[in-house]
Amino acid sequence: MSYPFRVTDATVDVVEALLSGDDELYGLKIAKSIGRPSGSVVPILMRLEACGWVLSEWERDESARGPRRRFYRLHADHLGEARRLVAERKTASGKAIPGILRPGLGGAR
Repeated sequence: MSYPFRVTDATVDVVEALLSGDDELYGLKIAKSIGRPSGSVVPILMRLEACGWVLSEWERDESARGPRRRFYRLHADHLGEARRLVAERKTASGKAIPGILRPGLGGAR
């Protein structure tokens, strides 16, 4: 299947993190969870957002310490494609497919 963005291992890792179901995913949290530098994760998130796969919004709580965070989530219209992408890559690489790929789970709100 072809995708509207370049599919790299890092891209698959980001998409997999977005499928985790966590409603408060921001760049640094995703980077830490997948073990990649935020300098590579944020551009991937921006590319995914530019092609419509990812939605983002600024943190609403202004009383939080530090700079506001930008939260990311998969667009509901692309959840199936995202699961398929991760499953294809994990199967091709011989890695076990994690439980987050079970139907009914995903990062949509």
